[in-house]
Amino acid sequence: MRTRIVAVLIALVGASVSACGGDPPVPEGLVLKGSAPATPYGGPLRAKTPDTAEDNVQGGGAAVLALECAGKPYQGGGGDDGWGGSDGADSPAAALNALVTDELAGSLPHRGYRVEREQGRRVLYSYDVGGRTRAAVIVAKDLPRRPGWGMEAYAQCDPAEFARRERAGLDIRVWTDRAGRPVPVSRVFSTEGPEHCDWQSVTFLHVGDRQYLRDPGHVLPRELVRSSYAPKTRLPEGATDTGYRDGRRQLWLSADKLNAYVRTGSGVERWPGAVEQIACM
Repeated sequence: MRTRIVAVLIALVGASVSACGGDPPVPEGLVLKGSAPATPYGGPLRAKTPDTAEDNVQGGGAAVLALECAGKPYQGGGGDDGWGGSDGADSPAAALNALVTDELAGSLPHRGYRVEREQGRRVLYSYDVGGRTRAAVIVAKDLPRRPGWGMEAYAQCDPAEFARRERAGLDIRVWTDRAGRPVPVSRVFSTEGPEHCDWQSVTFLHVGDRQYLRDPGHVLPRELVRSSYAPKTRLPEGATDTGYRDGRRQLWLSADKLNAYVRTGSGVERWPGAVEQIACM
């Protein structure tokens, strides 16, 4: 009985400490131990976003400069809209953890970062694959009107450039080609619908600027889609194989590209195209 009472007291004390504030524990593996890369980023840790950057990376600042993408940078931004709470975080690692588990949990790797550079009150964390930086996060301490540690800027390459383990933890589903190589999400990706709109049973598939929907529960209004979801059908005449794969799924498109057809191990499903891009606000 005494052991049980002690255990309960420990649990209550832990809950009390958590409720009174403080950063959540930094998970093991978020920041790797060891030295910086052989050729760390040597540029400034505070800079304007390059003029050549796409709109989706505006605000990424020096983090964009630290990237070493195979393709174009995927997205980036600054920390003006949030500082991990009014008092910020207690440490650089805690600020990084807040970013990858809360603000950008669906698009950034949740582990595998390393301290690439420290300068004054700024720390550059990099997530590397094959010795090249695929995601960069700059955290800073005690900026004007933003006390404590928080994210000042971040930028990332296309999620297809992340390692397989980290891709598996993203909200975005990265598809592959026939050879099993990841395809940039600028060309194809899928994601599950958001719970706050009760769309969690819907799969949203994006192929270029087109959107297709797997809606087995028919929760989306009929007027939003060009046809209806069919769990069992046949490939129509003229359908073409895109070469895109998601495990055993094979993506085909109708000749007019108004509907997607997904071959599985048990048959063919029709995923209707959206009349216009659908998003839950």
